[in-house]
Amino acid sequence: MKLIDKNKDSAAKVRYSPPGRVSGRRLGGSVTLGLFLGGCANIPGALDPKGPAAAEIATLSWLMFGLAAVIFIIVMGILAYILFWRARRETAGETEPNPTLDRGFIIWGGIVIPAIILVALFFFNLRTMAAIAAPPGSEEIVIEVVGHQYWWEVHYPDQTVTTANEIHLPVGRPVQLRLTSADVIHSFWVPELTGKMDLLPDRVNSFWLQVDQPGTYYGECAEFCGIQHAKMAFVVVAEPEEQFATWLAQQAQPAPEPSDELIQRGRQIFLGSACVYCHTIKGTNATGDLGPNLTHLASRRTLAAGTVENNSGNLAGWIIDPHSIKPGNLMPPTNLSGPELQALLAYLESLE
Repeated sequence: MKLIDKNKDSAAKVRYSPPGRVSGRRLGGSVTLGLFLGGCANIPGALDPKGPAAAEIATLSWLMFGLAAVIFIIVMGILAYILFWRARRETAGETEPNPTLDRGFIIWGGIVIPAIILVALFFFNLRTMAAIAAPPGSEEIVIEVVGHQYWWEVHYPDQTVTTANEIHLPVGRPVQLRLTSADVIHSFWVPELTGKMDLLPDRVNSFWLQVDQPGTYYGECAEFCGIQHAKMAFVVVAEPEEQFATWLAQQAQPAPEPSDELIQRGRQIFLGSACVYCHTIKGTNATGDLGPNLTHLASRRTLAAGTVENNSGNLAGWIIDPHSIKPGNLMPPTNLSGPELQALLAYLESLE
């Protein structure tokens, strides 16, 4: 393709880009812009620790990154020296090959120095493992977590409290987590607080967790466990000791009694349905254990293990057609009329 100026004195060729093809410059610019914008997102990361275990892991990660960066720079410098200086001098006859020097470079650069670095990293890794193996000496809170496809069951055995997809703990105190699975292998990971730990069907894995700053921290399953693995999330809520004690005492209570006729009608609908075979509501005859405990459902932040916010609209959609929200989950649809659904919603939203 050519462009001719008005005086027809010169012609300049311009590059033709077929429709739909993106130039390398545009593609590179788009990727760079995406990386910069991605860095602005408020995404929890393992390199932004909020607890002592995560801090130890982050320190080791930065050490490994720093060593890798230094080694990369040195190797690239040696490569540049060989390609652009020594090779030219040898070609021009200004210097002769030195087999002894080359052999020494291979022994030191290829064997001795890498061995020293690997041994040093090995001992740093042992130090990190020892630091996160046991909590500081103080009274621990025990929390049991059971992984299901695709949600998290959370027990406080000493307080006989059971909830789902939320772990509450006090700030500044170590908590012992005991992890197991009810079906397949899952993996517990809260990037800002600790490393990963697998949940296995045939054993209990234990480790400790401590949070130094109040807040809500995002956790996820880090082991592919089925079609809805990506929607198997949970939150860790770290709060002052008094607030944690209040929450724990409230969770230990049975479900509140219906306060009006609509809520009472909703309880009758729930207890007269197949829901009682899958869910438990403390203080009623609903004692199923296939699904989450619903005793204090209304106090939770999300539904379906972090998939949607816990509000009336999402709760109604989850009851009527859960597979439209989380395809492949084990909860069946529920066939209710409009008035029945409203009564059931009123009851479930009273479970605070």
